[in-house]
Amino acid sequence: MIDAMPCVGSKPAEQALIIVDTALAKREAQNRPVRVALVGGGYMARCIALQFMTAARGMRLVAIANRTVSKAEAALRAAGATDIAHVQTAAELDREIERGRCAVTDSAHAVCSAGQVDVVIEATGHVEFGTRVCLDAITHGKHVILIGAEIDASVGPILKRYADQAGVVFSYTDGDEPGVAMNLYRFADSLGYRPVLVGQLKGFLDRYRNPDTQRELATRLNQNPAVLACFADGSKLALEAAIMGNATGFVPKVRGMQGYPCAHVDDMLKELRVEDFAAEGQVEYALGAAPHTGAFVVCHNDHPDKRQLMAYLKMGAGPLYMFYQPYHLPPWQITHSVARAALFDDPTVTPRGAPVCDTVAYAKRALRAGERLDGMGGFTCYGLVDRYDVCRRENTLPIAVSLDCRLTRDIAQDQPITYGDVELPPDRLVDRLRAEQAQCFS
Repeated sequence: MIDAMPCVGSKPAEQALIIVDTALAKREAQNRPVRVALVGGGYMARCIALQFMTAARGMRLVAIANRTVSKAEAALRAAGATDIAHVQTAAELDREIERGRCAVTDSAHAVCSAGQVDVVIEATGHVEFGTRVCLDAITHGKHVILIGAEIDASVGPILKRYADQAGVVFSYTDGDEPGVAMNLYRFADSLGYRPVLVGQLKGFLDRYRNPDTQRELATRLNQNPAVLACFADGSKLALEAAIMGNATGFVPKVRGMQGYPCAHVDDMLKELRVEDFAAEGQVEYALGAAPHTGAFVVCHNDHPDKRQLMAYLKMGAGPLYMFYQPYHLPPWQITHSVARAALFDDPTVTPRGAPVCDTVAYAKRALRAGERLDGMGGFTCYGLVDRYDVCRRENTLPIAVSLDCRLTRDIAQDQPITYGDVELPPDRLVDRLRAEQAQCFS
């Protein structure tokens, strides 16, 4: 399959196409694969390992780092690897890569600093540990691809600045909704259709879901119940909206987004007017809408001849048009993001500069002073997206950053939590980077 994406940067998007499969086939023929290291050993990491080991051409998964090394080794063996080395240092890892072996380690620093690694995938989903991995990899000249939204939504703009200074790519993955939406954004923009709204399809939303409510489903799917809870309660929706907003400059119309319940995503166009986007673009979601998964972009073009042709092509009367992709396959499509970063310096979706969106932690139930917040998909909080300037003014605590914070006062159910309401865990890099981010883009 050809993965053709408009290339933006110094050249207009319509002047160049990135043909990823052709470039990878060339690297494969030259026996010069892109060398990829994976940090994490959970469900998504296992799926990513499977894809690289069974389907990726012109790329090679050379190592997995995970604090429980047995999980890293199990992921490789499940994907078909038989000759696996155990290493502790970057030097040991480099030697094994040169010998053509896959390696496992409990040292994320080893894969971030190894000379034989080109790209690091951060797949832990832990905001503090993952932030440290990202900065370590960037500092050592590695491209970084994220599969978890917590880091990008919280400190993505400042990490992008560090990546620019280091001459590497910092990107969220293709296949998850922000990556799918950004591909559509760039595609439509290259056709002369101005994007005005980006969003995703949300099948179900209940702010009070928690690991207990999702445990049966998680057991059946062999997944983490907290991960499923953060999907159901809308926290991941908020993070992904923030990522989309910071990549496009678009913002939510209201805190948490308006949300459009509809039978089909195309029906959203009945609720939108061109005037809605006179000042700025928006991030949004459709609730319960067919095709029930994927992402979409609403675009504007009022040229009369183009409107006539678009009507003939069954795209609607215009001047607003819906472009959508009815699937998203993160652990499969992440290989495209790796290739685009390593071969073309092309991020799939990355902050465009100063943050315009942030997330806010809300109390899932009545919370008492002294309680420790359990973060994404837990029992204590859910997350909503809002404009960054509003969050700064109100000093709100982001949902991903809330993990392990301790409340200093009672918080009523469905009330926002601020930095003034909590004690932060000591010496967190994510907190230092958020302070630097605020100062840098003030």
